[in-house]
Amino acid sequence: MTTFLLTIFFWAVSICSGTAMDTPAALLQPQRIELGKGSATYSFSVYANRPMNSDMKRVKRVVVIQHGLQRNGQDYFNEGMRLMMARGVTNDKTLLIAPDFLATPDVEIAEMQGLPFWKVMGWPSGEVSINAPYLSSFKVFDDLLSFVANRSRFPALVRIVVVGHSDGGAFVQRYAALNKIHKRILSSGIELRYVVANSPSYLYFTRERPNGHTFTYFNPAGCHSYNEYRYGIDKIIPYAGKHTGQQLFMRYADRDVTYLLGSDDKDPNHRLLDKSCSAEAQGANRLKRGLAYIRYEHHLADNQVKLKHRGYEVIGVGHSYEEMLASKCAISLIFGVPEEKKYSGAVCKKISF
Repeated sequence: MTTFLLTIFFWAVSICSGTAMDTPAALLQPQRIELGKGSATYSFSVYANRPMNSDMKRVKRVVVIQHGLQRNGQDYFNEGMRLMMARGVTNDKTLLIAPDFLATPDVEIAEMQGLPFWKVMGWPSGEVSINAPYLSSFKVFDDLLSFVANRSRFPALVRIVVVGHSDGGAFVQRYAALNKIHKRILSSGIELRYVVANSPSYLYFTRERPNGHTFTYFNPAGCHSYNEYRYGIDKIIPYAGKHTGQQLFMRYADRDVTYLLGSDDKDPNHRLLDKSCSAEAQGANRLKRGLAYIRYEHHLADNQVKLKHRGYEVIGVGHSYEEMLASKCAISLIFGVPEEKKYSGAVCKKISF
């Protein structure tokens, strides 16, 4: 059954179960919402399981699910909806949002006119859009999270979960490390969690890179850009502000971050794998890069810094956002469904060193 037909099917089921959206159009088509403030407002495109201007007073959990490099936000949204319906997660208390970042190949699509666009590899890194209003893709997330953290709109909101897979995971990992609104969200009594799945690379805070099971200063011969952003903090984007690597790590360590790594996501020649020398300095494939990064965080913490981070291997899963998001640990982290529930899905093994 196609993704589109699955969406129709689960929408129909939701009607019968009394958990339907306000209108099917909000499920099947992207919505334009106004983000920002005052004269700095702009339009942005999202998929959501209810109109974004509807009554949100019962919503307790917001799940923001970020697409990858293929910019297939509707596919990620449909998968999120399928999982919600299959696990009994109701629409009235859970708002599912799939942001739809656009890139230069999308410029000619008529219904996308009037929206910001980025370079193909620009939006995953937090770069500035190539057209007005010329803003970082991370600023868009700031504005989106500010929108849902508004207590007048969402008085019952308890938790926001931001999840991304592949280059969407790379986006979420860097956003989790660099954003400056995390503390403000927490101060409003809302928990904020980040879930990073099968990222192709990670943001390193020092010039060290994996060397076996240890970390040493990297020999840059033939790869002098290995520590430039988005792999390190040299030439970092203006959005990040002026901070040392240690300052960025200390702040990041205190944020609720979970890494999900497919145990079979280890093809060094995968067609979507980042094969740049800067990425390969972090490991030969996504699984090795993720495991090395979790070790790296513990290396930096050195038993002196408390890490609010955790990692899981998703057993038997490769580079598949459907299987990763359907895993038992992902469903628990994202939607709050206990892992012991008798639902299908890959099992997870906690990573410890």
